[in-house]
Amino acid sequence: MSTVLEEIRISSLGIIDSSTLELGPGLTVITGETGAGKTMIVTALGLLLGGRSDSGAVRSGARSARVEGVVSTAGLSDFAAAVEHAGGEVEDDRVVLARNVSAEGRSRAFVGGASVPVSTLVEVAEPLVAVHGQSDQHRLLQPRAQRSALDRFGGAALSEVGAAYRSLYDELRAVESELVEVVETARERAREADLLRFGLGEIEDVDPQPGEDETLAAEEGRLGFADTLRTAAEQAREALSSDSDDPDALATTSAARSALDGVREHDAEAGALADRLAEVTYLLSDVAADVAAYATRIETDPARLATVSDRRAALTALTRKYGDTIDAVLAWSQEASQRLLDLDGTDDRILVLRAEQARLRAELAEAGARLSEARTEAAVRLAHEVTGELALLAMPHARLAIDVRQHEVDAPTGGEPGPLRVGERWLRFAPSGLDEVELLLAANTGSEPRPLHKGASGGELSRVMLALEVALAGTSPVPTFVFDEVDAGVGGAAAVEVGRRLARLACTAQVLVVTHLPQVAAYADRHVVVAKSSDGSVTSSGLTVLDDAARERELSRMLAGLEDSDTALAHARELLEVAHPSRALG
Repeated sequence: MSTVLEEIRISSLGIIDSSTLELGPGLTVITGETGAGKTMIVTALGLLLGGRSDSGAVRSGARSARVEGVVSTAGLSDFAAAVEHAGGEVEDDRVVLARNVSAEGRSRAFVGGASVPVSTLVEVAEPLVAVHGQSDQHRLLQPRAQRSALDRFGGAALSEVGAAYRSLYDELRAVESELVEVVETARERAREADLLRFGLGEIEDVDPQPGEDETLAAEEGRLGFADTLRTAAEQAREALSSDSDDPDALATTSAARSALDGVREHDAEAGALADRLAEVTYLLSDVAADVAAYATRIETDPARLATVSDRRAALTALTRKYGDTIDAVLAWSQEASQRLLDLDGTDDRILVLRAEQARLRAELAEAGARLSEARTEAAVRLAHEVTGELALLAMPHARLAIDVRQHEVDAPTGGEPGPLRVGERWLRFAPSGLDEVELLLAANTGSEPRPLHKGASGGELSRVMLALEVALAGTSPVPTFVFDEVDAGVGGAAAVEVGRRLARLACTAQVLVVTHLPQVAAYADRHVVVAKSSDGSVTSSGLTVLDDAARERELSRMLAGLEDSDTALAHARELLEVAHPSRALG
């Protein structure tokens, strides 16, 4: 048995000036006269757990109130990780949680020495302690906590069914997530495929050839300027070799050669120049013949020009969409064909995922039905056990019922996955199953069971919480329980049973109880008294852990209002002797 809360330090809170409460394992009770400040202990714990601050709780004359709690992290790896995540430090397996409340109402929270928002303190500290008091928000009043409690009570068998359900749930969510993604992508891919098919169809209709755009551009240029080209060629031929008596290049060149050839014998250089002019004459003759031939080949063909222009227009329509040149268009066509092959596989994947979805939904419906059945069976057992506990806690006519129900909805439309079909019903489902779990209480004979927060008074609710915690002992993840005035409205034998059950709960958890009943206090492993003192002008309270003799005196005071009454002392010793075998620490 371990100690979670090792120490609580309180400064300037209510009538407590400065006190330190050392805690240990098992059951610790806090007693004291009315008005001594017992409830300040619970108030301090509430602040330490992130509860709402109240400047009115700051001691009169003080600037601020401070509460510190020393928490052992032994066996609480998740808590230690949460502290480090919040920026705090764990030293020697201990963490200090703290809360300051100023007289102006400002509040500051600290986790492991790090200043944090109050919301962070709540996240870190709330899993450590369950507070049951007449004015507290009880953990087991939350629907999720009620379902979790029932599942823990159900034990290994229910846990196994729940694990199977969650595994299928996770598989289904993964498949449906992928299916949604593929379907949404499929729409885009289908649109892309349509565009690719359209483009490929356009290219196939035109059937362009490599380099055809450049070839046709050149041909269109020739056909469009045929008359101009012919005129230029004829003028060039006339200048080279005239059919008339007009001077031309050949005649002029021949005359120059003849003049130099006539003086060859007088100068070798003149002969060389004449030879060169002879070569020029031959070249001019060839060029003149080629130009004449070129001129005769140029023909005006309006029909061919129209055909070329139309073809070029078709090619230009392709290059505007698919590439700068016809070669680029042909390259796009090859890539588009390959991409289209990839896109055509989407429908097959969707079919596979939908088949997997249908299979998983059917299996999940079966697993959910099994989980509901197991919860219903566990609910009957837990309700019976808690009802029996309530009878021993001065609530003989109370009856606890646990409602395990499903939320039925309309069948889905439009092909959306929606709810889960279980038999002939469409039900909401979640990672936790198909069920909503609610604890109901019928406080009196003949009354209808109502939700806990509506069916019980504050004192009754505290005893219901005790009965539940006792029934769930050993399965609760909360290591520390605090009960404030759990014994309100009970006495005699019922009070003894309250003490005995608190001691039983303390066998598996750390329990702190504020009580005014000696029958309850007798079952404690540690007894702390809140004593009030006054110097005539200022009233304050302090905390004292009692030894055996002081404990007898405190119990006698609680029994008879007198510490030194022999009868009361004898009764106190008797109570301690009766309770001793049932104490958590013996």
